[in-house]
Amino acid sequence: LVIALGFSACGGNESSTKSSSETGQELFEKSALGTAAGCKTCHSLEPGVIVIGPSLAGIGSSAGTRVENQTAEAYLKESILKPDAYLVEGFPAGVMPNSYGSQLSTEEVDSLVGYLLTIK
Repeated sequence: LVIALGFSACGGNESSTKSSSETGQELFEKSALGTAAGCKTCHSLEPGVIVIGPSLAGIGSSAGTRVENQTAEAYLKESILKPDAYLVEGFPAGVMPNSYGSQLSTEEVDSLVGYLLTIK
């Protein structure tokens, strides 16, 4: 019994040892988030490479400059939850799914934002 309790205590929850940005990266790399396309399905992380949506290369550095008086974190969160609030020039409204707010938890959205902020 003591050995079993020891293994149980050491096993822990693997996700609790991951950083928020690691969890965010895993979410970003999924091909689907809920019933909608996943981030990597439409967004490249390579500069100038357009898949469907704009490249997210350097988004961690540029997000804070997109909307006056808005932090990078707030801009990214709003872009995920209300994708048509601020459109990148050359990309039409209505393409990015607007269902992430109902299909992702607050923690998942925060993890995605945390990961995106690391992309410099």
